[in-house]
Amino acid sequence: MRLVDAQVHVWGADTPARPWPAGGAATAHRARPVTVDETLAVLDAAGVQRAVLVPPSWEGDRNDLAWAAAARHPDRLAVMGRVPLTGPAKAERLARWRDRPGSLGVRLTLHRDPWRSLFRAGGLDWFWAAADAAGLPVMVYAPGMSAALGEVARRFPGLRLIVDHLAVPVDAKSPEAFAHLGDLIALARQPRVAVKATALPCHSRLPFPFPDLHEPLERVFDAFGPRRMLWGSDWTRLPCPYRENVELFTDALSFLSADDLRWIMGDAALDWLDWPAGRAA
Repeated sequence: MRLVDAQVHVWGADTPARPWPAGGAATAHRARPVTVDETLAVLDAAGVQRAVLVPPSWEGDRNDLAWAAAARHPDRLAVMGRVPLTGPAKAERLARWRDRPGSLGVRLTLHRDPWRSLFRAGGLDWFWAAADAAGLPVMVYAPGMSAALGEVARRFPGLRLIVDHLAVPVDAKSPEAFAHLGDLIALARQPRVAVKATALPCHSRLPFPFPDLHEPLERVFDAFGPRRMLWGSDWTRLPCPYRENVELFTDALSFLSADDLRWIMGDAALDWLDWPAGRAA
């Protein structure tokens, strides 16, 4: 079974030479930056072969460290990068986005304003159209807005959307964390929508094997199936050892077959992100 973590972060320090946006330090997973070498050591210890680097929101719209890491480790790492959402003039960048080696697509974070309000007001229509035209997969974190994402999927039927963290709000704990699950499951009717089952131990009130996560995960699995469900960690905010986030799926979820696990734990990510299994991105 090929293991592919669908979300990890690396980042640098907030310095005058490379400043973060105002307020970024308050949302960082930890004060000390996370290096590529540390990340690879965590993956290696759990037998994870590949990971998708997602530049964190607290650094602003920067991709430099992630792109550099993917260039150093093309057999292990690739990038779902960030793009400024300031207007349609940025659309032309998306047409050439995958020309950079290791660049798979784009990730949007719409859980805070002004981007949340911009999305609700239709201010991202240019982005959805440009990503659709470019054939780019888009990861999007938009808790509480699954119905609005469904409308995007209907309007842009060629767009590949991947809903991050099962759309669970950042600080929510089970069972409140899954109060929205009906809206998320409704998205399964759109064939070009997948889900990322990432960071889930953060939302459990119980220790490993996190039994309060099993029923919501089974409902998501029943709706989306194994080929539209991407496992991952967001490991820098996990409240548990990384390996437990792996074993939640591989050992604790009795409703998953060996073939289901093959897709969820790796092959679905490679498929949805067009990341060739036998070579670098």
